[in-house]
Amino acid sequence: MKHLSRREFLSTAVLSAAATATALAVPSVVTAAMRGKKSPKSDPKIQLKQGAVILFQGDSITDYGRRREVTTFNSPEALGYGYASRIASALSLTYADLAPRLYNRGVSGDKVYQLRDRWQTDCYDLQPDVLSILIGVNDFWHAIEGHYDGTPEIYRRDYLALMEQTRERLPDTQVVICEPYAINGVKAVTDAWYPAFDEIRAAAREVADQYADVFVPFQQVFDRALEVAPASYWTADGVHANLAGSQLMAQAWLEATGL
Repeated sequence: MKHLSRREFLSTAVLSAAATATALAVPSVVTAAMRGKKSPKSDPKIQLKQGAVILFQGDSITDYGRRREVTTFNSPEALGYGYASRIASALSLTYADLAPRLYNRGVSGDKVYQLRDRWQTDCYDLQPDVLSILIGVNDFWHAIEGHYDGTPEIYRRDYLALMEQTRERLPDTQVVICEPYAINGVKAVTDAWYPAFDEIRAAAREVADQYADVFVPFQQVFDRALEVAPASYWTADGVHANLAGSQLMAQAWLEATGL
């Protein structure tokens, strides 16, 4: 069965002219942000097979209120309310004939070393066909607030080590690494974050260049979105995406992966 692209799918829907114009606004922002931000591999396409296991990993941005006691796949309660849930909804609809199994194992507050500590249960045991990771903001945020003695170099070292081990244990898994992002001037994020936070972003890109099939440039996407609406429209605190921000992230992820 030939899969329609997301754009083709949307074009077949019955929408009013006004609704269509609104729907195209965010995709155009994402497309502009992606321009020139190529993924680590020359053909950044994620391929799904029958019953593919897709795992979202990270901190509270990924967790986003999921019920951790619910461990079944494709459960709205287990997927939370953020970007991971929105991606899961899109994939489960578009690829219904493949019956993908989607999991969210993000944990609020996590840093890279905490991913490592739970990686057997929350990654290896699930044997993902696609592994998507967004991690890094707490490695910086907790340090700048004095609750963690990590540095961008520790983040880089820990992330590289985790991905080296992951590639050894899961050689056939397709890896998506998402760029940590922050939006300056909204509550938690201030000028004090810079330029050090940019080192976190650069480290994530380095990890992606070595180990990922796809890199999702979330910072560039949010930067372009600020041309459409102010920072407070996309996030409540500079870190956690709200309704519009979560949808923006989902759109960026889907475009970057080719799904």
